[in-house]
Amino acid sequence: MDDSAFKTTGSQWLLPVSEYLGFPLDQVNFLACQLFALAVAFWFRLYLSPRHANPLVRHAVATLLGIAFLIFCFGWFSAHILMVVAVNYLITVKADISSVHRYSMVIAMGYLTVCQVSRVIIFNYGILSTDFSGPLMIVTQKITTLAFQLHDGISKKSEQLTPQQKLHAINVRPSLIEYLSYNLNFLSVLVGPCSNYKDYIDFIEGRHTSQRLRQHVGMCNGQNGYDKTPDPSPLTAVCHKLLVCCGCMLFFLTVTRSLPIMYNVDPHFVSHAPFLTRLAYAFFSIQAARPKFYFAWTLADAVNNAAGYGFSGMDEHGKPSWDLVCNLNIFGIETATSFKTFIDNWNIRTGIWLKIVCYDRAPKHRLALTFILSALWHGVYPGYYFTFITAIPITIAARAIRRSIRHYFLDSRGLKLFYDILTWAATQLAICYTVMPFLLLAVDSTLVYYRSMYFHMHIISILSVIALHHKHKPRDPTATTKAPPSSSSSSLSSCSHQCQPVHSNNNDKVD
Repeated sequence: MDDSAFKTTGSQWLLPVSEYLGFPLDQVNFLACQLFALAVAFWFRLYLSPRHANPLVRHAVATLLGIAFLIFCFGWFSAHILMVVAVNYLITVKADISSVHRYSMVIAMGYLTVCQVSRVIIFNYGILSTDFSGPLMIVTQKITTLAFQLHDGISKKSEQLTPQQKLHAINVRPSLIEYLSYNLNFLSVLVGPCSNYKDYIDFIEGRHTSQRLRQHVGMCNGQNGYDKTPDPSPLTAVCHKLLVCCGCMLFFLTVTRSLPIMYNVDPHFVSHAPFLTRLAYAFFSIQAARPKFYFAWTLADAVNNAAGYGFSGMDEHGKPSWDLVCNLNIFGIETATSFKTFIDNWNIRTGIWLKIVCYDRAPKHRLALTFILSALWHGVYPGYYFTFITAIPITIAARAIRRSIRHYFLDSRGLKLFYDILTWAATQLAICYTVMPFLLLAVDSTLVYYRSMYFHMHIISILSVIALHHKHKPRDPTATTKAPPSSSSSSLSSCSHQCQPVHSNNNDKVD
């Protein structure tokens, strides 16, 4: 392995571990911080609970630990993140409330974009061992979420807000410690997820669980019996998520590392392997790349739950549900039979963020503006834009084909099962084709891959759209008012303020 993989501006303490395991030092530092955060999170819930410590102490400890993690992982590069947070706090407390959301969006997204551009131009597509863009992306979401919700709570009248905006509107500018804690707390500073400011403050001040339990008890027996109800333990949820993490890590070590993405554009492989072989390798290499994201997001969710954060209430069976800040639904992803279903279950909190700050706010061209914001937030690598642009005709074609043929398969259970299998395979192949540039990053690699695939998905989707364009009329007058699915995020679907796991293949909808 290249020696540069073992260099970092962060801590060198774990360099022997990095060299022994053969993993880049930044990955070892990240994993060490997350495992330490998991242990600290249990201590935070048990010994620094709202019953034992006041909110100021909880804020301070969460903030100091988060800053320590940043310095451990990124060294002086952590100054970029701290500076953005400091500047935006000044905007939050000093700027006119009617414009605070605009200023925060421009500053946070502008600085993120400058850092993203530097990675492409200055470092020539290099993914630095001290890459701090991940935490900066999460901080950007938090800064802008808070700014928009503060604008809603102070600058707008209640009747101007949607129900979700009313629920999360902030009526008082945050103090310095509250702002720092929300943005830099150790639970989410490295990999997220972004949550609502009011939910986080409720967690710190001890209302996070009680409000949801009180609502559940009131619905069940008509009285408020929360005072006699102990806080539900997150231990079962945390253990389940850690088992998922272990499975993902095992899969990564045994399968993912043996199916490198870049082999899809290897000159010898592209020129000598048959098309079906190249297609199969692309499919399995993309499938194998997902557990890396599953691991990071599920571990982050477990850390939050271990601290007592993420309780969303009681499910229909009366059991505690810990999915308030979950970022993905693995079952929904792996069984998706449409682009929309896949997107709705992938990077959920980012989709909700895009909906909060862009889609629900734009007076017109909401789809285009949300697409632009999503692309800019992800970065400036050309591969990202190939992915987002490619998704548009494929999504439109999928909807047109679904409307044209689905009703023929609903008469029997066997035909319906065949249709589900067929649409699952088509969706997974389309996802593979669409997201490959997202991992290849560069223009040259992307074009090599698409040439090796003969641009087949582009051609099929465009021809399908042309052929089926005039075949269907709107089903009802309200059909044209429904928000179209996003090619870049789940933000264009109707999202609740929390993650609701999807346990169906969504085939009962005609999207």
